[in-house]
Amino acid sequence: MPVSSAYRPDPQYPALGPEFADAVQAEVFPKTILRFRNDRAAASVGLDTLTDDEWIAHFGRFEPLPGNIDPPLAQRYHGHQFRTYNPELGDGRGFTFAQMREAPLPGKTTDRLLDLGTKGSGKTPWSRTADGRLTLKGGVREVLATAMLEALGVPTSRSFSLIETGEDLKRGDEPSPTRSAVLVRLSWSHIRFGSFQRHAFFERPDRLTQLTDHVVETYYPELAGANDRPVALLQAMVGRAARLTARWMAAGFVHGVLNTDNMNLTGESFDYGPYRFLPHNDPNFTAAYFDHAGLYAFGRQPEAVFWNLQQLAGALSLVAESDALVDALNGFSAAYRAELTTAMLDRLGMQALGTEADAALVQAAFRAFAEGGERLRWEPFFFDWFCGGGDRALSGPRGDLYAQQGFAEFRRMLAGFKPERPERLSHPYFAQPEPEELLYDQIEALWAPIAADDDWSAFHAKLAGIEAARRAWGLPAQGT
Repeated sequence: MPVSSAYRPDPQYPALGPEFADAVQAEVFPKTILRFRNDRAAASVGLDTLTDDEWIAHFGRFEPLPGNIDPPLAQRYHGHQFRTYNPELGDGRGFTFAQMREAPLPGKTTDRLLDLGTKGSGKTPWSRTADGRLTLKGGVREVLATAMLEALGVPTSRSFSLIETGEDLKRGDEPSPTRSAVLVRLSWSHIRFGSFQRHAFFERPDRLTQLTDHVVETYYPELAGANDRPVALLQAMVGRAARLTARWMAAGFVHGVLNTDNMNLTGESFDYGPYRFLPHNDPNFTAAYFDHAGLYAFGRQPEAVFWNLQQLAGALSLVAESDALVDALNGFSAAYRAELTTAMLDRLGMQALGTEADAALVQAAFRAFAEGGERLRWEPFFFDWFCGGGDRALSGPRGDLYAQQGFAEFRRMLAGFKPERPERLSHPYFAQPEPEELLYDQIEALWAPIAADDDWSAFHAKLAGIEAARRAWGLPAQGT
């Protein structure tokens, strides 16, 4: 198999043993039609040299990669779902297929251990009454979500492969029968908050310690010498969770289902179901049609993440002092405020001026959003004002809105900041009248020709547009 020299298999998860995962096999699908392969992500782990036939063999039929996990492993975990504890969770339609080291990023020395995990690969011991499958539309939506989030600087899994599998699925939330697919994602760990909760539920401090040691030594080696590893780990994860949440907010992204089994130990967003990107600023905007109470609304995401961190701390209290864990949790608020300021400055393309001035600019930006109301879409605001582009903003399609008195404070404050890498504005992307967006109706419009005529041209054109946006924005890369 023509893997490149960058392919470095390093299967670490199997060493945890049978109490952490179950050996499973993928379903044998009627068809395996390659619909998407992420060669940029594949190059980062030495798999871009696979032919399409070899790609399908590994990511449609799940023939093991050389030197890697065999058989695949369905992870065990519990979790709070809409704040109700569920001890019957686990990988119900996916598994960990491979682990390998990431090639160093340009200018970086990262050597992260990355996972290839599946979604829609068939039933496991944790499927309960479900069929273990993924709809093709769900796979398309996740490919789009991860591409857009990466472009906007959000720490996210990357959609690695999407293969249509030739089955007719019945679903209650979309027209049925509907087409099926199997997705493979490249993630920086699939270990979840709920992985710790499971062992706390069974009152197994020995397994909590084993899992803590694994996570520290594999993903947080800088903490290996800590006197109290569980507390040090929670402190680090509070920082990572604050960064992730701030980046969601700056991207106008609503995850939709912030259960404890949907948050991982490396602060990376993954597993996208009923997500939405904001059409305009609305703290009460929800993504999931079943979130009737607005528990995971856009403006409540920081609260939801902090609540999940509290549940993780509760699990770790079996192996650490509660007061020290509470102290670690108390750092979330300040960390989130600092990360939100940084994220907003990144999105505006401006250099930091100082703590007070930076925070004041961010507050002015949110007041500007409030002033714009439904007239001001989320993504165009950042596009128009990127790198302090006042002339672009005032002469563009929303210039009359920005010229109003309600935007005067924001215009004045932004003028006091210096742009960060203003040469980015020379990218052809910023000569467009409108930015790339990924609103609900747009996704539906992309799906319609696929469903009706198997026409994928609009989907691939959208991905090309998002990639152009990623290059133009030049926001922080994965692993930085």
